[in-house]
Amino acid sequence: MSQNRTDTPPVLVTGATGRVGRAVVDRLLDAGVPVRALVRRPEAAATLPAGAEVFTGDLTVPDSLDPALNGAGAVFLVWTAPPRTVADVVARLAAHTRRVVLLSSPHRTPHPLFQQPNPVAALHAGIERLIAATGLESTVIRPGMFASNALAWWAPAIRAGDAVRWPYADAPAAPVDDRDVAAVVARTLHQDGHAGGDYVLTGPESLTQAEQTGVIGDVLGRRIAYEEVTPEEFRRLSQGTAPSQAVDMLLAAWSAAVGRPAHVTTAVQDILGTPPRTFRQWAADHADAFTRHP
Repeated sequence: MSQNRTDTPPVLVTGATGRVGRAVVDRLLDAGVPVRALVRRPEAAATLPAGAEVFTGDLTVPDSLDPALNGAGAVFLVWTAPPRTVADVVARLAAHTRRVVLLSSPHRTPHPLFQQPNPVAALHAGIERLIAATGLESTVIRPGMFASNALAWWAPAIRAGDAVRWPYADAPAAPVDDRDVAAVVARTLHQDGHAGGDYVLTGPESLTQAEQTGVIGDVLGRRIAYEEVTPEEFRRLSQGTAPSQAVDMLLAAWSAAVGRPAHVTTAVQDILGTPPRTFRQWAADHADAFTRHP
């Protein structure tokens, strides 16, 4: 017999309005799990479903988390703040709850795409060490490249009818659908058997960047030109739109990945019992984003 909602401790979702966190909230509610959604600003509550209990708190102010943590059975931790309060936040998690599911990155994966210097990966590694030291039951979720990166990277040019001007056409990835990541997170938060789990999540196939834009073109019914630019030109094109450190990290990763297939795992299938969505499925479901201005 399934547990009644009143018998199930609530799950606290940080980053509740983000691309993964928002979908995790929906998945948990669909599963009948009580949800606490953490937001930094009270007005953000308007974007969340009525079934979620909204708490205001900030990872940079650790004691602001206490009301949301009191009585929570598990926490989904998405670190979106500067690193200085990580230790205090992890200590608070350990004091209030028994389980944490961390959204991390595949920095332990030997594939060269994930082995370039990356400050975000270094931050994630530090958070993982702190969580491990507390003795909390933990699960680490490591998505590879998100399929939704295509919206930020290529949608503006595609909407305008322009060529995609991008470096490293032959750099492969196995883009994972945000919805699959959220479904895995939700499952590991409310289902037993995932304590100690360390899951690298990818889509089902290796596709170069040029192939990905080709798939989007197929879905839209038109050819999308891919004009490869040099790293130096890409840095110029990216000025003012992305931090230079992030641009350098991406360029290093793409450069290192050329010449070998992307790292592909079966983790989504193993945990959910259903295959991960393909990049073509993702593109078809988001076709409007490539034709209509947001």
